[in-house]
Amino acid sequence: MESGNGTGNISKGRLWTGRVLTTLVALFLLFDSVTKLMKVKQVMDAFQQMQYPTTAAVTIGSILLVCLIFYVIPQTAVFGAMLLTGYLGGAVEAQFRVSRPLFEMTFPILFAVVMWAGLFCREPRLAKLMPWRK
Repeated sequence: MESGNGTGNISKGRLWTGRVLTTLVALFLLFDSVTKLMKVKQVMDAFQQMQYPTTAAVTIGSILLVCLIFYVIPQTAVFGAMLLTGYLGGAVEAQFRVSRPLFEMTFPILFAVVMWAGLFCREPRLAKLMPWRK
């Protein structure tokens, strides 16, 4: 079924699944960036536990917000997903560096999978890049 949105042949179900996943990811990351920009006490405590200077919170929150903006704009969504993948990879390293529990180390990876799944559902051209067998 033609989606009618210029993205090629994708079903309405797949398109809406992608939109929902993308919205959930975007809202979570927006919340995360805003709490860093506002220097929320829990975020500052987490920065200290992770052995990061609390002065880095605004910079990290700003970087996240810029990456997120690229992700939510359809024309730059793939670029934004690549930037966010790098950001989330840094989160894995940070968790690993201070020996956090396994779930906390793998959560950014799982989150990146959901992020890319949402984009994959919305962008049919990505399917051509994936090494799946038909």
